[in-house]
Amino acid sequence: MTRTHIDIVHSSGALLSKLRAEGPLVQCLTNTVTTNLVANAVLAVGGSPAMVDIPEEAGSLARSAGAVLINMGTPSAEQREAMVEAAKGASESATPWVLDPVGIGALPVRTALARELAAMKPTIVRGNASEIRALAGAGAGARGVDATDPVDDARDAAIEIARSCGVVVAVSGEVDLITDGTTVVRIANGTKLFTRITGAGCALGGVIAAFAAISDDQLEATVAACLIYAVVGEQAAEFAGQPGSFAVALLDALDSIDMAMLRERARLS
Repeated sequence: MTRTHIDIVHSSGALLSKLRAEGPLVQCLTNTVTTNLVANAVLAVGGSPAMVDIPEEAGSLARSAGAVLINMGTPSAEQREAMVEAAKGASESATPWVLDPVGIGALPVRTALARELAAMKPTIVRGNASEIRALAGAGAGARGVDATDPVDDARDAAIEIARSCGVVVAVSGEVDLITDGTTVVRIANGTKLFTRITGAGCALGGVIAAFAAISDDQLEATVAACLIYAVVGEQAAEFAGQPGSFAVALLDALDSIDMAMLRERARLS
């Protein structure tokens, strides 16, 4: 992956153009509270969402999809079975897949499931700082789905997971952190309104999966997805100062983002 600010912006814009041209199928096993936002975010950025999350279907679709998102926000017994099935199908067919270990640490069922899924070699792990620390065994986890740790406190845990599991890790927060265990990229774009709507992180997981579907360099894909999502959130917040209108403006901004906007706004280190 190229390292300079300009190169990252250019590669992110090129991947966005490729995503919109190819329209990959993105299978989403996700939080029942946020299914609509996740599907619309994938559509807005250029992918084709398939919300297939039941046993006997999840695994077969994972084998043929462009990428898979497994988000553990509301893991019912049936959905837990489908998640394991989808992870196996994706791994067997080399389909890139994203694990979003929502709310792990204090909640035992999902914590055990997250560790089982992490052992099945996801391509990318995305979570807030508390979730990433809990997955690494370094913290007690989030307060519900909300982080209780700052992003930099999860840096070592993210690098450890990336190295031990061979994955890219994205830690969401005031300044996002993405690492493959060697390179660490920080993105300072974004808005506090992400924390005022349900599903902002879930939707980011879907966007990351869409980019993963069209790239052979998963660090580059994850950085592109996180950068674009943070920039459009920042832009949407300027048009919509409150949560309800922000959710709509976020989708509009995802649909309209282009290279010029990335060049103007990207804040990377």
